[in-house]
Amino acid sequence: MHFTAATLLRVSAEGTGTALVLLVQDRTGRAASSGFLLAAVLLPYVVSGPILGNALDRVGRTRLFATLLAGGYACAVALLLVVAGGVPLPLAVLAAAAVGCTEPIVVALTSLLPRIVSRPGLTRAYGLESASYNLAGIAGPGLVAGTAAWAGPQTAAVLVVGAAVLGTLTMSFLSVSPSVAEPPSPVEPPAPAAETGYDPPAAQYKDAQAARAGDAPAAGLNMITGGIVVLFRNPTLRALTVGSSVAFLGMGGVPIVAVLLAGHVGASATAGGQLLAAFALGALGGSLAAARWLSARRAEWVVVTGLIAFGITLAAAATATTLAWCTLCFALAGACDGPAFAATLTLRQREAPAARLGQVNTTGGSMKLGAAALGAALTGALADRAGAVGLLVTMAALQLAGAVSMAFLLSLRSRPRTGPEAGPTS
Repeated sequence: MHFTAATLLRVSAEGTGTALVLLVQDRTGRAASSGFLLAAVLLPYVVSGPILGNALDRVGRTRLFATLLAGGYACAVALLLVVAGGVPLPLAVLAAAAVGCTEPIVVALTSLLPRIVSRPGLTRAYGLESASYNLAGIAGPGLVAGTAAWAGPQTAAVLVVGAAVLGTLTMSFLSVSPSVAEPPSPVEPPAPAAETGYDPPAAQYKDAQAARAGDAPAAGLNMITGGIVVLFRNPTLRALTVGSSVAFLGMGGVPIVAVLLAGHVGASATAGGQLLAAFALGALGGSLAAARWLSARRAEWVVVTGLIAFGITLAAAATATTLAWCTLCFALAGACDGPAFAATLTLRQREAPAARLGQVNTTGGSMKLGAAALGAALTGALADRAGAVGLLVTMAALQLAGAVSMAFLLSLRSRPRTGPEAGPTS
């Protein structure tokens, strides 16, 4: 049920960007102007993501809470797709912001996996969870593009909303065990490395105790800052967050670039959905491979390698002169991104305190999506000047910059400490 509900909601989320671009193109004739609406969808994640993640970690009736959030998301998407390109931009931005305030549930569902799947199966579960995102990435843009070409973007928008509604209904059948923060008993110390396959940092145990014993005034601030503290205190998560955020500056405008690139090679605008579907198909294959072979101990270097390969394939797409070549490049880019994303989920589960996993997932996702929002806004502003080729080259450079940043920070983490106070590094 988790996989079904999450995938349906993600089909809607992945299809919304493509539907939004095509609706704005149809109603105004300028696809690039949808960049500001995409940015307005993504920016609220910076605040709403950590808050919803913290609430999902601690709320007593998890299923009801998640279902209400999913229903709010479905309503917000319906409103946005009705008004986009048909009302003044400030009003459409408000509707887009409403989507951004509720859409973090799509990411936050990942944090429920440790309460559904046993510990030995978590690495495989995160690989399959990554596959869920990528399966949605195929179905969402592909469904929207195909339907728009056949029956128009309005009908495609109806399907996007329908997927969100079905996902919400399926959520009501979800079975979730109590959260780590709910039982009144003391926090258990971390399991030894022999059982888990890695050594949890001692700070995680202290953080979980502090979260349980936190006072009321600090609780509200912790909703937003708690995940950030964990992300930047832990050297591995810090490297991951910085590297992926830099890379995601180049990801926010991908739906726009796909449409522009399709036009650049002489295809129709709806062929942009085909490129996005090819990307997600490649990512699905990469995620399934990660589910089988990904090692939790080496996950950080899978992310670094994935970012480098992703940047190279985006640069190759900038040289494309035919739709077939574009499609191949996008599929290869997805195949590089899939394992990197699965490794990202594995790293967060490996390094984060159990009591803050939901908050860490949504905060990390929020920071990436905040960067993507800035990238989407810049893409909309620079699209006419830079064109599809210039935008792709810039996106490729940002992937490589993210990989270099992450590798540098990981190298600092691995340097041995000296002196009597030195302890094991995380």
